[in-house]
Order: sequence, then C-alpha cells, then structure tokens
Amino acid sequence: MHETGNAAGAASADWSATDLGDPLAWPDTLRQCVDIVLNTPLPMLLLWGPRRIVVFNDAYADLAGPRHPRAPGGRVPAVWPAPLAASPAALERALGGDVVRLERQRLSFLRDGAMESADYDLFYTPVRDGAAVGGVLCAVAPSAPPASVAAPADGLRILVVEDNLDSQYLVVEMLRAFGHEAEGVGDAENALAMLARNSYNVLFSDVSLPGMSGVDMAREALRLQGGLNVIFASGYGDALLRHVEFAHQSLQKPYELEQLQAALATVSKQLHSGV
Repeated sequence: MHETGNAAGAASADWSATDLGDPLAWPDTLRQCVDIVLNTPLPMLLLWGPRRIVVFNDAYADLAGPRHPRAPGGRVPAVWPAPLAASPAALERALGGDVVRLERQRLSFLRDGAMESADYDLFYTPVRDGAAVGGVLCAVAPSAPPASVAAPADGLRILVVEDNLDSQYLVVEMLRAFGHEAEGVGDAENALAMLARNSYNVLFSDVSLPGMSGVDMAREALRLQGGLNVIFASGYGDALLRHVEFAHQSLQKPYELEQLQAALATVSKQLHSGV
C-alpha cells in the first residue's frame, strides 16, 4: 500500500496476506503501534511478537530501495532489515525494556545493483503488551538530515502529560517524528514544574492523572502561561469537561492519530493567524 493522501491507519490496510492477520484480533497496543508506523513520515519499523514479525512504512520502503516491498509489512523477514541488524546487542536491550539511541550507524541498501551506504541515527523504543515487552519500534533518521526533512516551520512545542509511561513514550515519539518538539511527564506536579521553567505552545494531557486532575493542572498551567493551548484526552467522553471554563480541545480515548493531528493543526492555524 502506498500512501499518497490522508494518513491511514491499520484498519484501512489489507492485512489478509500478512502474518499479523485480521486487525480486529490484534491487541490494542499492536493496533496503536501499527498506526504510528504507517502515519509517521520518517522511516520506521515495528518488530512484534515472539515470531519477530516486521511491520514497516512506505518511508522505509523508499529508503530501502525500489525492490523493497511496499507497506504494509507483516512478514517474518528472510533477511533482517538493516536498521534492526545494525546492533543485535542494542536490539536485545530494547526487547528487554530499555530505550536505546544509536548515533551514526552506517547502513547499506541495494540500489541499481550496487550497495549504497550512509550514516543514520536509530531510535529503539520498547512497546509493552501487558506486563511484557511485545515489540520494539525503530525510527530511522539521517545523521545529517538534509533541509527537505528538517522540522517544519510550524512545529509546536508540546508538553505531554500521561501517567501510562508506554503511551507517553509512543505519543512523544510520534509528535517528534511529525516535526514537533515534545516532552513527556507522568503527573500534574512534574508538568507544572516543567511549565514554570519552559515555554510551550500546547499542553496535551490526560484528564485522569494521579493526584491533581488534568483539568485542575491545566487551570494552574494557564496561570503560568496564559497563551497555552490545551488539548485533553479522556476515556470518559466530555462528561468531566462539561463545566470547564477555559478554552480547550478534547479527544476521546482511544483516539485516532489523524484526530490528534487535526487538533494540532487547529493550534498552528490559530498561532499563525494571531487568534
């Protein structure tokens, strides 16, 4: 599948010919990870499950060369993709639960009958499926990015507040891949400390947090930074937000990546128009 228009998710791809099978039977973590892989503009792969199934996006297929199959992936590879084979020790660390960054890794890809090599930075993020690590996300970025893949001029500075650390890692990684500056914390107290030290365009917070609620935290955050744009994620619909007195956007959990992108696009438009 070659994406040419709006971002697509796992549900829109034909997985019948892959080893992952029907997306309706996937665990929620796998579905969310596949959505991230397919919607990320940078080359990205997902290594999933004990069979080591590999899912990749079209950006990685373009990097790997014209003979590489298109996305979606979902096959146990006969040959390990170069980003996963770069450091078996680092990959095992990620499978053990560590976040690993490898800088300036020389990767080689076959193009026009010859091997072409360049340096890339690799980012391994473990993905938990329940209590165990179910897989590893691998993002690939050129060590010296050309101007064409630099962060867009309208990139936002975003503080993500999410007490589920796995979800926090995934959202922050996705936002960075889309060209935004993103940081994550797990509770309101740490979020307010970050807001006291740094300036942000967007506060993206879960409504239900340990200790102070996301709504009360956002209220305090707006006292610290009056121009802050607030986006809430809630598993309870708008019931907890019905009487909130300040401007905000809200997303219903589980939300689609395109819904988050649309909310951030609204913020960017408002900032550019001076609203």
